[in-house]
Amino acid sequence: MAVSQSRLGRGAGVAIVAIVLAQWFGTSLWFSPSGAVDGLSAWLGSTPGQFGWLIAATQIGFIAGTLLSAATGVADRFTPERIFIVASLAGAALNFAWTLGPSDLVLVWISRFFVGVSLAGIYPMGMKMIVKRAQAKSAQALAWLVAMLTLGTAMPQFLSAVGASLPWQSIMWGSSALAVVGALLIGAISGRRATQPPQSAQPASARSVSATAADDAPLRRLFRDRMFRAAVFGYLGHMWELYAFWAVVPTLVISALADPSSPTTLAATSFLVIAAGVIGCVAGGMVSRRTGSAAVAAFALAGSGLMCLIYPLLPDVGTLLIAALALWGLLVIADSPQFSDLAAGHAPPELTGTGLTAMNSLGFAVSVISIVILQSLIADIGVAAVWILLPGPILGLVAMRPLLFRRRETKPDRGARGPRD
Repeated sequence: MAVSQSRLGRGAGVAIVAIVLAQWFGTSLWFSPSGAVDGLSAWLGSTPGQFGWLIAATQIGFIAGTLLSAATGVADRFTPERIFIVASLAGAALNFAWTLGPSDLVLVWISRFFVGVSLAGIYPMGMKMIVKRAQAKSAQALAWLVAMLTLGTAMPQFLSAVGASLPWQSIMWGSSALAVVGALLIGAISGRRATQPPQSAQPASARSVSATAADDAPLRRLFRDRMFRAAVFGYLGHMWELYAFWAVVPTLVISALADPSSPTTLAATSFLVIAAGVIGCVAGGMVSRRTGSAAVAAFALAGSGLMCLIYPLLPDVGTLLIAALALWGLLVIADSPQFSDLAAGHAPPELTGTGLTAMNSLGFAVSVISIVILQSLIADIGVAAVWILLPGPILGLVAMRPLLFRRRETKPDRGARGPRD
């Protein structure tokens, strides 16, 4: 992995690899019910609508957890390693315990809600640990981190394609076991915490601002910065599109396949469409080293918006439609790590965790709205319903203009990062 070499140092590189893997394992809790949809639905006796709310429980729990963290500043009061370990173990236990109990939809919903709360201590903390360790290569390292989240999102489809004979409980237990492994990985590197820059390394103006703003509410301090706001609002446009697109990928694949009756083909193709985002994340991280995060984010956001616009207009040719979906899947997530890097770079160093958590909370709240709207429309008007996602990329590009047209930024000190174009 490129982020583990040379300038990062061997120790930091090992830690980053461990964080990336731990993030993948920890976030496997997120979509595990999707890999067990048939068996779990039968066990619960739930309708498709009720099962949809079960999936939404995790999203809502994540929003609640990130809101609480951002409002209280918890993400910056404790070490991210400690928060990650506790959250991973708690999420694993919650995800495991309900499978041993009675078939009760309400109990499962509550359990999944608190799994979502625990994920608020996994995903943002993974990003914070990466930013602190990767320093000048944080955009590239974050790209690997989000690539693992993307792969985790696609994993239920992969399991559906290759593990149809497994009992549904094994998928839940497996994701819990992976989350425990993730906690162990972070525990193994917790003694190698990123070194913080000495106070004297910060510019005098930054120290003065920190001193005068010490009593300000964290969120007020964060959103006072124009560039931080631009990164967050650009991210919101991205999130309006991302999860709603992922949610309807199987529906879009069904309409494109010549033989939509094959569950294995449907699951495998859906997996490939979503997993294409791994390539987008990694490639975007590499390119950002030369062009900067803002340029990569804008290119990916514009590209995914263009795919959203033209996809319903394409001729009804299965191979063309699947290729277009894969390209859309590649572009739709490629900007996510770049927005995270931009937000972290324009947040005060002592509020990095709170800034990333607040951004995640707002983004996932937006995604719930777009998911509900798109799911309702696509059943009534078909593929053209994806045009409801188009305002996200457009407004996101408008919001991030300050990041694109300000040629040179002096970002808050992250150790040796210094100025960045």
